[in-house]
Amino acid sequence: MAQNGESRAADRPNSGDRETKYIHKVAGYAFLLNLLLVVMKTLLAVFSGSLAITASAIDSGTDAVASLIIYGGVKLSARKTRSFPMGLYKLENMASVVIAIFIFIAGYEIVREVFSREAYIPNISLSYIPLLFGGALATFLFGQYAISVGRKTASPTLIAEGRHRQVDVLSSVVVLISVILSYFDIRLGVWGITIDQAGAALVLIFIAKAGWELLSDGMRVLLDASVDPSTLNEIRQIIRDEPMVSEIRSLLGRSAGRFRFIQAKITLRTDHLEKAHQISRKIESKIRTEIPHVERVIIHFGPEEKSHVRIALPVQDGKSRISNHFGEAPFFGILHVRRKDNVIERQNIVENPHRKVKTAKGIRVAEWLLDQGVDHVGMKEDVSHKGPGYVFSNAGVKIHTVSAGRIDEAASEILARGL
Repeated sequence: MAQNGESRAADRPNSGDRETKYIHKVAGYAFLLNLLLVVMKTLLAVFSGSLAITASAIDSGTDAVASLIIYGGVKLSARKTRSFPMGLYKLENMASVVIAIFIFIAGYEIVREVFSREAYIPNISLSYIPLLFGGALATFLFGQYAISVGRKTASPTLIAEGRHRQVDVLSSVVVLISVILSYFDIRLGVWGITIDQAGAALVLIFIAKAGWELLSDGMRVLLDASVDPSTLNEIRQIIRDEPMVSEIRSLLGRSAGRFRFIQAKITLRTDHLEKAHQISRKIESKIRTEIPHVERVIIHFGPEEKSHVRIALPVQDGKSRISNHFGEAPFFGILHVRRKDNVIERQNIVENPHRKVKTAKGIRVAEWLLDQGVDHVGMKEDVSHKGPGYVFSNAGVKIHTVSAGRIDEAASEILARGL
């Protein structure tokens, strides 16, 4: 190969991506649900004067704004422009960070409302209880739905939305308990702390936890943190499974939104440029098939630069006589040759571990020789259109048909043809 090559997978056409449209639809539902809750809780807060309902209305108001940001973020994240040719996928993660900020704002507002206003008896009607219960139930069901869709589509935005809804359910339950106690005129308190204040403190713990998780996860992606180690290990194994790959020089991956971008540098056992491109495209296709949400794969490849090569020859008697058969040869001679002057530096005679197997003998021997790191194989029989020949061809090992009867003569015959 005259120079290193690069293969780049074609971008996936996101504009028609059903998955993106599905995520966008769910984000729209989230905004409508939050807007409905804001209207309902605001009216109840005005008519009842309840501090707990007021705090809940503030929380839902921040949720509505956050959901609107999500809706726009998901829609824009699938677009590519001249100014942003790589796409706007990170808008999803930016939306997650914004959600985290709104969670902290909501927590602050709840603290301020609960602990700064003087307590008084709210005017609670019986009709408020089923309305608040219905709002809490709708929030819980939508949160579970958003998390389920988020995991299926690997959307950080929807997972963030679902987690936020889980926090809202806790807040809604605290508000509902407070309203029920107020309706039945039950007063509870410990050391001057009311049940509303204790419940608010509990909700704030979950708010802080959820907000921190979303903020840290979103910032990791915005700062180009690596794809998780388990995914990188899966990709590394896919590349290693390709017989023509002799070395993985580097493997990098990053996430943007729910999509992954992979870049690898590999060394191939071939100096044929077109074949190297075919191998690279094969690896890309397998990565896309087995790893979800891979948007782009870039593979830089180059040929092996070996100072030495290994030549394998079937041996009949464990010494020097070439065997007439490949798979049934009792031994193999493996020669270590210095490339710059074709000097044989070392010669090892090793026993063939598969000569007594009954099925796929030649293929097993060929695979075993690949494990020995051979680059050239010499033999008297033609296996180019048989199992061993395909194994060697796929791995970039050159096959030489030899007529000599001894190892040294066969090696000279191969070396004369050039390595």
